[in-house]
Amino acid sequence: MAFQSSNSLVNTFRARERSVRDVTSDALARAKHVHGQLNAFTCILDQKAMVEAERLDELLKKGEPEGLLFGVPIAIKDMTPTKGDPTTLGSWVTGDRITDHDAVVVERLRQAGAVVIGKTTTAEFAFSSFTKTKRYGLTHNPWNLDRTAGGSSGGSGAAVAGGAVPLAEGTDMGGSVRIPAGACGVVGFKPSLGRIPMTIVPPALETYSHFGPLASCVDDAARFVAAAAGHHPADMLSLTTPFHYEQCGPANLSGRRFALSVDLGYCEVDPDVERAIRDTADRIRTAGGIVEEVSPSLTRAVFDEWAKRWNVLLGLFPGADTEEDFAKMDPALVACIKAGREMSAVELINVDVFRAELNHVLVSILGRYEMLLCPTNAIGAPPLSHNDSDYEETLENGKLRAFDMCHPFNMVPVLPALSLPVGLTSEQLPIGLQIVGRPHENENVLSVAAAIENLVDRLPRPPHPED
Repeated sequence: MAFQSSNSLVNTFRARERSVRDVTSDALARAKHVHGQLNAFTCILDQKAMVEAERLDELLKKGEPEGLLFGVPIAIKDMTPTKGDPTTLGSWVTGDRITDHDAVVVERLRQAGAVVIGKTTTAEFAFSSFTKTKRYGLTHNPWNLDRTAGGSSGGSGAAVAGGAVPLAEGTDMGGSVRIPAGACGVVGFKPSLGRIPMTIVPPALETYSHFGPLASCVDDAARFVAAAAGHHPADMLSLTTPFHYEQCGPANLSGRRFALSVDLGYCEVDPDVERAIRDTADRIRTAGGIVEEVSPSLTRAVFDEWAKRWNVLLGLFPGADTEEDFAKMDPALVACIKAGREMSAVELINVDVFRAELNHVLVSILGRYEMLLCPTNAIGAPPLSHNDSDYEETLENGKLRAFDMCHPFNMVPVLPALSLPVGLTSEQLPIGLQIVGRPHENENVLSVAAAIENLVDRLPRPPHPED
């Protein structure tokens, strides 16, 4: 089952070539193998997954296979509730609570036929670009066990790259789907705000937070969105307009206009990353696309202003209220929570004033070009020993020593953004191209990404876990 796409699996079931039970059994075994080397899961749901697989096989016998994800094994991030399972947010302060409901996104994935085989590791409260916690330890990168899988959806990225599942759910508040996708060499997609109902954060009008897929290919990502999209009353900002999966096939790139920015104006980018991004731009040109360089007038204030509002959101999470609680948590997370709780209302509104200015810059570019191309991460996956604070330095040239380049597109959340693997660094670490579309043009981004996916060389299988 390892490294087989969702489309291939669904067709296998419908042709009666394999049973859902057999594939699920293989996926569970692979997940345990992956976890043994990468530490990608918080729990593996053997019994529940097999019961669901047998139910789906009964539907097959009756000739009733339904859903874009029929029989497909998937994994869900430990931030996202699944009924009857632990959802710990990667933290000791949550205890061993068992959630009593499925999040809307999980409910819809199940309705599309997906089989949940386990929960994946996350940074504590999803606060970090590195997936390492006091509770679960370090999640390793399948390309190099001494490197991070990224975060905060690092377990989902490692699970897909390691071949445990073709598709995993993640949450993206500042790049938490795209960062591990870029680091692990898989597809990661942040849909536009409201495309998938967001129901797991405290504020009713939250505008940083998105659910999104980490996937083996662009089509798998599109299937995830098609299954999960649609208005839900629990999210007042969720969209009522339909999502059109049939429009997500590979586009004709001829004549399409792309803006290219290697550094977004403020990030120091590794030369290997720059070479891969420029090579991909050349391939788009060869396919008839028009790619022109732009110079956005952005500074590290994008990151700094994003962090202010993110800290406030972290400060709203329950279960982190006493010094006893804080002693169980990552000290860097505690510092963020305390900073957020000290933020004034005026400071918080000023962040949104900054977001309006950033929106003007980005939408102006997307008024002249159909999409913006840039790296997902400025470097290959960092060492496990590093932390977020290692990537907050202003260098002598005025650029930010950055890990990722995702924050602007959460600050302007209506812009869909997809990370596509397009190469490897000299250290054999994946490089992601970030494809950013116009407001709410999710299908267009997926369609163009599918076309670019066909232009670039597919990455080989990572060396870990060893078979």
